[in-house]
Amino acid sequence: MSKRSGPLTLRAKNPTDLLAMVPCILGFHPQDSIVLVTLGAGSDFHARLDLPADVADIPAAVETVLQVARRRRIGRSVLVVYTDDPALATAAEATVREGLEAIGAELVEAIRADGQRWFSLSGCTGPCCPAEGTPYDISDHPFVAQSVFAGRVTLPSRAALAATLVGEDQAARAAVRKAAAAAAGERATVKQGRRRLVEEGRWLEQRLGEFVTDRTPLSDDEVGRLLVALTSIEVRDVAWAQMNRENADVHVDLWRDVVRRSPEDLVAAPAALLGFAAWLAGDGALAWCAVDRAQQAEPGYGLAGLLAQALAGGVPPSAWRPLGPDTLSLFAG
Repeated sequence: MSKRSGPLTLRAKNPTDLLAMVPCILGFHPQDSIVLVTLGAGSDFHARLDLPADVADIPAAVETVLQVARRRRIGRSVLVVYTDDPALATAAEATVREGLEAIGAELVEAIRADGQRWFSLSGCTGPCCPAEGTPYDISDHPFVAQSVFAGRVTLPSRAALAATLVGEDQAARAAVRKAAAAAAGERATVKQGRRRLVEEGRWLEQRLGEFVTDRTPLSDDEVGRLLVALTSIEVRDVAWAQMNRENADVHVDLWRDVVRRSPEDLVAAPAALLGFAAWLAGDGALAWCAVDRAQQAEPGYGLAGLLAQALAGGVPPSAWRPLGPDTLSLFAG
């Protein structure tokens, strides 16, 4: 079932609320990270990046987020730096604040969190911001319950999120590999190669439509056949064209399952499709994990590269226009 299937509106009124909100937005609890959350108009943009281990590397790392902030013309935002290193957090806050002020944006609040206490990075020295930090515990925060009710699962780390894309059912993976080998052998013996591709494209189109309608799981044989079909870019684009923002969550379910059952040499295409569906569904963290999975299997895989550019550039899912039937070269003529 979908991990991020429902709408989620959270309004933070204090730092503890903010610390509870961030994992719900990202889908995991960040560690050694810089997280920027926008407020008000344009608040569909939230960014997380790894916190560099050296202060000297912070400006270059933060610049990737500031470029998006400039392009998206964000107004107000809050910053959380997850680290037990005060110097790194202070440097990150100063760099982000300076960059935002340069574009007329306001950094409303900035805090450092080490997993047990939060510390103000905004210069607050009053009773609300003691120098020794403020203890926090978000395990039973109302946002957690609200997130679960919305159908979202928050994992302990980004690594745990990436691990959800690695299947543990070795029997299923072996069955899919066997089915893929059979499908590849069958395609190799067919003389009318183009006609065969069109047939596979039509089958894929129909099968994906069935899944979107009734969630009928793909069998191991069907996954094997699908993986071989996706080795053709034209057939892969048929699958890509089935996605839109309304059915993106369903496609996330489908392609996550396929990725988990895919042999390593055939996982790039379904991983890229999963990433695209996740991006359309508003789950940027899962989209990045899927991109990584695709690029690890096939570093030059085109669709994964295009998606990585969109994610790095902060392109919103609303900018996507679904591929029309006239764009599918497989069915042309």
